[in-house]
Amino acid sequence: MAEEQGEDRQLIIDQLIALASGIGKTFAPFCEVVVHDLSRSDHAVVHIENNLTGRAVGDPATELGLARLADPHYKQVIANYQNQLKDGRQLKSTSVGIRDGSGRYVAALCLNIDLTQFHSVLGILEQFSRIETESGPLETLETTNNDRIKKHINAFAARHASTPRSLKTEERQTLVRELKLAGLLDIRHASSTIAKYLNVSRATIYNDIKLSNI
Repeated sequence: MAEEQGEDRQLIIDQLIALASGIGKTFAPFCEVVVHDLSRSDHAVVHIENNLTGRAVGDPATELGLARLADPHYKQVIANYQNQLKDGRQLKSTSVGIRDGSGRYVAALCLNIDLTQFHSVLGILEQFSRIETESGPLETLETTNNDRIKKHINAFAARHASTPRSLKTEERQTLVRELKLAGLLDIRHASSTIAKYLNVSRATIYNDIKLSNI
């Protein structure tokens, strides 16, 4: 029995290592993936992809690993919690405990994402998208107005758990009423923009406008 359990545990570990390899290659170099064999807590780390934390194969289990060993009912998935490296870099971490057939935790798959570079990119994007507030001549561009229409349509579709092209007839007619109330039907070529975005004919939109009763 002990031999069978050992074989089952090793099969789980081997599968987790393959999974870690796939995840690591997909999200390199930002995501560290670590496989823990909780059956040997003193040297639980058996595989590391994209090493960010400086740990090594053979290092002991973390506090989460020990907590799972002590309590089989411990939370299995702990996602997106804050972590930090010794040099101050911020990490976003996720830990997934793996149970065997008897319900005991035997392994864990842990992901650590370095947020530093993403914060840098966000800073660049904020600077790039910054708009000067000095007063000056204003102009209304058709593309901007079209974007207003599309933004309203996207928000409406999201509220109805749908996509713009999947809206039902009644939902589309309600959308047209909303667009009319918002003054968006007064925009030049609004009917054409709406029809194209919803993948219906302009005649359909004209009919919806007539039925809006506003």
